[in-house]
Amino acid sequence: MTYSIAQAATRSGLSIDTLRYYERIGLVEPPARDAGGRRNYTDEDLSWLYFLTRLRTTGMPIRMMREYAQLRHLGVATSARRRQILVEHRAEVRDRIVELQSCVETLDYKIENYAQIDRNLLGATEATKIKEAS
Repeated sequence: MTYSIAQAATRSGLSIDTLRYYERIGLVEPPARDAGGRRNYTDEDLSWLYFLTRLRTTGMPIRMMREYAQLRHLGVATSARRRQILVEHRAEVRDRIVELQSCVETLDYKIENYAQIDRNLLGATEATKIKEAS
């Protein structure tokens, strides 16, 4: 099945401009074109875009994505280097997850602290109301 650039953008979650940019910088091979010169993306292209999106989401720099894409284009002989790139990046992602977990713990602490302040204020307000009523 083939997809227009608009359909590929919708399915990949990327903008049309991003698809063109990825093509321009070599992350995506130029897709086939129809008789009218319009880009035709395949399911394989969409799978690659999905993978690129995952790499970006995990914070992989564009330069590393470009290296990976260039190696991919060269074929299986580059599998060791591609694996090395992914292993190194996975370690960075795991470090970032640990850092983010620490941030979540700090947020949880602060949220609970403010909830306790609110409970204390509510209790003080209720006590004041009881005193005023008596």
